[in-house]
Amino acid sequence: MSSDSLPLGVLDFVGIEYGESAAASIAGAVGIAQAVEAAGYRRYWVSEHHNMTSLACSSPELLTAHVGARTSRIRVGAAGIMLPNHAALKVAETFRTLLAMYPGRVDLALGRAPGTDPLTAHVLRRGMVADPAAEFPAQVGELLAFLGDGFPADHPYAKLIAAPLVQESPELFVLGSSPYGPKFAAVNGMSAVFAHHMSPDIAFEVLRDYRRSFTPRTDGAMPYSAMSVLAFASPEQESVLEFEAAWTLTRENIRRGKREPLPPEQVRELAATREFRAERPQDGRMVTGEPKAVAERLLEMRQRAEADEVVVVTPSLDRARRTASFVALAEAWRQAA
Repeated sequence: MSSDSLPLGVLDFVGIEYGESAAASIAGAVGIAQAVEAAGYRRYWVSEHHNMTSLACSSPELLTAHVGARTSRIRVGAAGIMLPNHAALKVAETFRTLLAMYPGRVDLALGRAPGTDPLTAHVLRRGMVADPAAEFPAQVGELLAFLGDGFPADHPYAKLIAAPLVQESPELFVLGSSPYGPKFAAVNGMSAVFAHHMSPDIAFEVLRDYRRSFTPRTDGAMPYSAMSVLAFASPEQESVLEFEAAWTLTRENIRRGKREPLPPEQVRELAATREFRAERPQDGRMVTGEPKAVAERLLEMRQRAEADEVVVVTPSLDRARRTASFVALAEAWRQAA
């Protein structure tokens, strides 16, 4: 990790803008990663979501490899790999391969949610009927063993090797949007990421609790946490309003089961209405406005959560605006910190 990198990351859903191809979306994700690397961000992560025509992030491992090849310093990875969808051995093999390609730059954040709807989860898990959340601890244990902890000599997997062999492990995190994730990370001596953008009401408390209850897994291990925050920074009020409108419509579509890209005119129409401008979303999930104000608010939130990093989540229709927001936020962060 670069010593002069900012304690900032980006979580990218690799959104497909209205009318564009998946190839264009992935090329756009590379452009964002290159821009935030140049701006001094510490990490660029992609999510895992399935059965959505509005996103191109069903294979975060491949996207991590693709972005890693087109950047040079920024840490790259998945936030996360939804572990119940995968075999622990395969995850270990994949991320060791990534480490062989990009030593010292690979992150692996683990989630226990499906990242999709129940039917798709059923297919991904080959008809698994057991509770995936209940299986998560054992899966994490297997993964840690394959990544270097090793199995007991009498374990049936003791002779297995997660190839290729490398001299390091990915930087590991546990994702959470409920108290479970940070608690699991604390008990098992792992780093934690909490989704403020999903559960803002409890984010600060659970992250503080994580730090207080952290139990080292290895000698000298220290707690390390990050908080993902929905944020957009721009000096242009219309851009801020359209970002807020886009997120409002996206949440409505998610509730309705719609998984298609938003038409830009629909966003502009909502942003222009008197009612929307008067009410403005006040659900506590979004941090928007002038870059200076956004940076100061994120710094305040980081301190309140006792978090080491802030991971910025900026879903929107206009990739150029998103990129400009990331760059402006980095500069404002430097001035405010």
